[in-house]
Amino acid sequence: MSQASAIIEPAATRIRDPLTGRSIWMSGMVVDPILNDSGLQFSLALKPEHSDEDGERLKAAILANIKKIGFDGEVNCSLNRKTTPDVTPPAKEKKDPVPGMTGGGMGPHGGPFVKKPIPGVKHVIAVASGKGGVGKSTISTNLAVALSHAGLKVGLMDADIYGPSLPTMMGVQGKPIANADKRIIPLEAYGIKVMSMGFLVAEKEAIIWRGPMVMGAVRQLLHDVAWNDLDVLVVDLPPGTGDAQLTMIQTTPLSGAVIVTTPQQVAVVDAERAISMFNKLEIPILGLVENMAWMDLPDGSKMHPFGADGGVNTATAYGVPLLAQVPFDTRICQGGDAGIPAATRGDGPQLAFDVIANRVIQTLELG
Repeated sequence: MSQASAIIEPAATRIRDPLTGRSIWMSGMVVDPILNDSGLQFSLALKPEHSDEDGERLKAAILANIKKIGFDGEVNCSLNRKTTPDVTPPAKEKKDPVPGMTGGGMGPHGGPFVKKPIPGVKHVIAVASGKGGVGKSTISTNLAVALSHAGLKVGLMDADIYGPSLPTMMGVQGKPIANADKRIIPLEAYGIKVMSMGFLVAEKEAIIWRGPMVMGAVRQLLHDVAWNDLDVLVVDLPPGTGDAQLTMIQTTPLSGAVIVTTPQQVAVVDAERAISMFNKLEIPILGLVENMAWMDLPDGSKMHPFGADGGVNTATAYGVPLLAQVPFDTRICQGGDAGIPAATRGDGPQLAFDVIANRVIQTLELG
């Protein structure tokens, strides 16, 4: 391997080709690397199917990653577009092993996991974060409401078994019942079908379960509920990269994931872990939301209590779309506590969630 390639490889392996989901290094998109007195030079080979936006995003991501790994010389990256599509598909990239998995993952009896579609559900979207306290459930509930306002049939599932918060944030209580097919009928709020472990246990009861029980509960909430005729099911995942996340990813076809972080560095580091998890498991990342990005002050200026642009920089570094920066607004917090999501208000706080929903709709071609 040349010295130029040795510099570029660790940066390029972190960035995924939006067409294949493989790294741009293993996809062969990095070509003609040269290191000389003028600095580092190389090209990114784009296919005809890549949009101009794809190219610029990938270029920005690799430049940011080369700088991040410590190369401080001049870097010149050009974009070259192929005029004809590939005739033969590229070889499948060898994936890094994921703890607890062999190859594509092993089921409970030693065989491979089989992804089972949810009857009547067209798209499943995971909302994830690597860290708690970044407002992931707030984004989940308001995204679901905004998608519903856009005319879609929407469901919302709470995969946080230990700390279910959607009953409070959606303002809905009750005990679900089963239909004639012994499938659970979800409750409804704001025209959205909602299901949570919080409906099945007492409000302040602690759920003290080991991993296999959590995994079983997640499978039931996904596959044993009568979701029936949904355009989108939004799944609010718990923080981290544990049993609940792997269960859903391994057993359910996902259309993509939305990553939530605050600008704070400790949150950004964990968000990067979530991005890495979805990349390793070949789940498309629909984009990143930087929550609590700033506070609007009475004099018109902005205060950044958690730092500035941490989520923006992460989206650039990993080549994923920045869906929105959501400001720190007390109306959003109060709406969650009162069971009235801010996306229902029709004023300022709603706007950011409408932007997120519209960009998800465009990516999934739901419009």
